[in-house]
Amino acid sequence: MIDTLASIKAEISALNDRAETYKAALIAAEVTAADGTAHRLTISETYPTRTDWQTIAKKLQPSAQLIRAHTTQADEPTFTVRITARKVTA
Repeated sequence: MIDTLASIKAEISALNDRAETYKAALIAAEVTAADGTAHRLTISETYPTRTDWQTIAKKLQPSAQLIRAHTTQADEPTFTVRITARKVTA
């Protein structure tokens, strides 16, 4: 089961690489919209912004009590499954 899962993840990775190649080619060709036989493609350009709330909070020096009052924990656990290649020794 473990090796099968690793194999599936490798196939997904290869497909993602292939998809990224196609995306890059479409962006380089300055395509903004296109229709396939069964699908429509649109490309939009954005400049995402991110706010570094941790740095802001540190500068404001909130009390531990304030942080605890506004900190929540999920009711259900989150599981992360990572698969890496095993090192084979001769």
